[in-house]
Amino acid sequence: MSTLAAVDCGTNMTRLLVRRGDEDLERRMEFARLGLGVDKNQRLAPDAVQRTLDVLNDFRQVMERHDVERFRAVTTSATRDAENRDDFLGAAAEVLGQPLELITGEEEAGLAFAGATSALDPAEGPFVLADIGGGSTELAVGSGEPGEKPQAVSLDVGCVRVAERFLETDPPTAVELSQAVSVVRIYIREARNQFPEMREAARLIGVAGTFTTMAAVEMGLIGYDRSKVHHFDLTRAAAEDVFRTLATESLDDRRHNPGLEPARADVIVGGCSRCASCASWSSGPVW
Repeated sequence: MSTLAAVDCGTNMTRLLVRRGDEDLERRMEFARLGLGVDKNQRLAPDAVQRTLDVLNDFRQVMERHDVERFRAVTTSATRDAENRDDFLGAAAEVLGQPLELITGEEEAGLAFAGATSALDPAEGPFVLADIGGGSTELAVGSGEPGEKPQAVSLDVGCVRVAERFLETDPPTAVELSQAVSVVRIYIREARNQFPEMREAARLIGVAGTFTTMAAVEMGLIGYDRSKVHHFDLTRAAAEDVFRTLATESLDDRRHNPGLEPARADVIVGGCSRCASCASWSSGPVW
């Protein structure tokens, strides 16, 4: 049985999954912060690049230890936006031993949708997926049938980008929060107008760190437990309550919330503004 791996080099986090058949051999998540400052400077900072390359080097060693036969490595929003992306892609390819693939936002949305709906019953659909990343948010809608190509769009707002653009005060002021939420809602409204099918979805599926963190905070988890977060029903009311709690705390206080990784505390409010806005069009629970 083949041992395969996937590397996701995102704006905020870099992740690794190693699998053999249906068994997860290794899951790694590192806050490499590749996209820190990219929204303002349109360039990947040297220290952010080095952090990410160090993580990728560690991931390659993990894959070698597991005798991984094939892997796919992709990078997303921060690299798409950076003027010096080619320098990073070249260095990453040397570290990994194969190219780091820069994918479009629409490809990113399609891959996330395929993964999130693979174990769901299409009879429970149609589904709309929201993947809140550091630099962008991907939305996709479809029935969840195997092999389906969903309608997909990538929005140029993510937890890091929103935090850097709008949330300058600690804790954020009411005006800053209002601006962040208003801009996010404009993006979502435009996406819904582009793909009216999103209005008919039976369930909103939330993936990536913002959603899982909000679920963990809602449950008050002392340590992250994927088995409890996976398929958790996060209601709109609960999402708004977590957003309200985290947004009114200082950064130092926010770090102590059960379920919140301290390294995510500075950008989680930006992500929550997107999560609560996405949940606002769903009458059912958010996964």
